[in-house]
Amino acid sequence: MSQNLGTLERPLQVAIVGAGPSGFYAAEALLKQANIVCRIDFFNRFPTPFGLIREGVAPDHQSIKSVTRIYDRIASNPNVRYFGNVTFGVDINRDDLQQFYDQIIYAVGAQADRRMGIAGENLHGSLSATAFVGWYNGHPDYRDLDVDLSHHRAVVIGNGNVAMDIARIVSTPIETLAKTDIADYAIEQLRESQIREVVVLGRRGPVQAAFTYPELKELGELDDVDVIVDPADLELDEHSAAVLAIDKTAQKNYQILREFAAAAPSGASQRIYLRFLVSPKAIIGDNDRVTAVETEHNSLVVDKNGGLRPQGTGSFETIETGLILRSVGYRTVPLKGVPFDQRTNTISNVLGRVTDLKSGDAFPGEYVVGWAKRGPSGVIGTNKPDSAATVNAMIEDLSNLPGIPDPNRDPERIVALLRQRKPDFVTYDDWRSLDQYELARGAEQGRPRVKVTSVSEMLNVIRRNKANES
Repeated sequence: MSQNLGTLERPLQVAIVGAGPSGFYAAEALLKQANIVCRIDFFNRFPTPFGLIREGVAPDHQSIKSVTRIYDRIASNPNVRYFGNVTFGVDINRDDLQQFYDQIIYAVGAQADRRMGIAGENLHGSLSATAFVGWYNGHPDYRDLDVDLSHHRAVVIGNGNVAMDIARIVSTPIETLAKTDIADYAIEQLRESQIREVVVLGRRGPVQAAFTYPELKELGELDDVDVIVDPADLELDEHSAAVLAIDKTAQKNYQILREFAAAAPSGASQRIYLRFLVSPKAIIGDNDRVTAVETEHNSLVVDKNGGLRPQGTGSFETIETGLILRSVGYRTVPLKGVPFDQRTNTISNVLGRVTDLKSGDAFPGEYVVGWAKRGPSGVIGTNKPDSAATVNAMIEDLSNLPGIPDPNRDPERIVALLRQRKPDFVTYDDWRSLDQYELARGAEQGRPRVKVTSVSEMLNVIRRNKANES
């Protein structure tokens, strides 16, 4: 290690861009390093921390959100600071962070949706999962989303866990949703929803479906909802049958699907149809609004790598709908000035070290974690070992960093810069003030919290609380 770097006299200064799970797990791993004194500053676009825990986890999954207690303890460490309402590429940039910090971690996740690349994808009534999930979770970017729930049928394209979340939220009785921290405006619109049927389309077969057993099982536990599976969709080709014989997760899913297929419809007011081996080919519209989706039935074929992929059979079907919800994956959005690999939709890196796209050489002191590092895979807990692996690389690289005293490493220098460029930045104490406000409003209504969903209102709440304290 460079002389004096990581000591009380000269702490290691680390900036983390993004305050979601991967960023907090990276901070945790750094703080646990023996014999290294580290100061960590988080920079986050919104006043509110925790990323997808707040803005992506379904409102009826409160137990998952309890992980924020761990993140709160990390943020409470005296060597950790939080700067919210600060946008990378606007309020601060790569050059700033290189000037003020020894090491930088990009923990920005995958904030955008993957495109299907079919006609009609941009029609009104065709929404990405990113947008729709953000809408009902109170994400400031999507609070004003045009969500038309006046139609009888919604079609969800994709069959991963997010698709299951969407189908469940749209079908859950409003009395149940009203007890969660779902956005208030979403409650009101869902209360007037005319949707009685949700059709979930998967390109491949039931054995290849990306959802997990708990998410699938939850659908069958909804009140006044029939989950319908065509028994013919559960007939397996020889390759899928071979996979099913050795894949325990697929076995559990398949058993539930068989139970759904065997159950007689109860006449419930809501229905969820789980369809397999169906691909969207075009979204059809009238007057710029969705009216239907054209689909093609598939069979599974073995590709050159030995995997199973869907292949169209030439049999087409048109499903009438006024709402398409596209849940086909996420992608990272490039950061200004940071190397980005368009092929993988990740920040260019090798084992978490940010690399030059052409030479492949690592940029000293720059790292990436989470979905921006590996792509959108895994669950929240997956980020913990992923972030720890990147931190291990950071520790290995310390000997290559200059350990000499540097006036730019004065932690007050970045504060002075932010006061100049973004005077309404938010501290962690400010967030706690907003958090208490949301929790108090929720307690009044018997809910976990009532979210503030616009940045301007968040800042107003924080200002009022400060004024009352003074």
